[in-house]
Amino acid sequence: MEDKVLRKLFLGFIHIHILHHAKEHPIYGVWMVNELKEHGYNISSGTLYPILHSMETDGLLIRKDCKVEGKVRKYYSITEKGDEILVEARKKAYELFKEITDEPRGGYK
Repeated sequence: MEDKVLRKLFLGFIHIHILHHAKEHPIYGVWMVNELKEHGYNISSGTLYPILHSMETDGLLIRKDCKVEGKVRKYYSITEKGDEILVEARKKAYELFKEITDEPRGGYK
């Protein structure tokens, strides 16, 4: 149960990570899986690729297929819409970070 709840919660963070890195440079699946693992997210390619595809369908990412060592690798870059969403997500994440790290206000302790 706890894993399922955390997985749902972290899914939004994963989307933000993807947008952030796709803004820095084109990303591909295996690289992104490894990058997310460095941040403590245990995500498989089978979970990541549908996320990338849905973000492409939603117009947040654009895909370019390139041949690498005889295989086609799908590179994803951020779109203008994705960049706008990332700006908003950063604002919301910053506000949340401030709220959950500040001393409690009011009647909560």
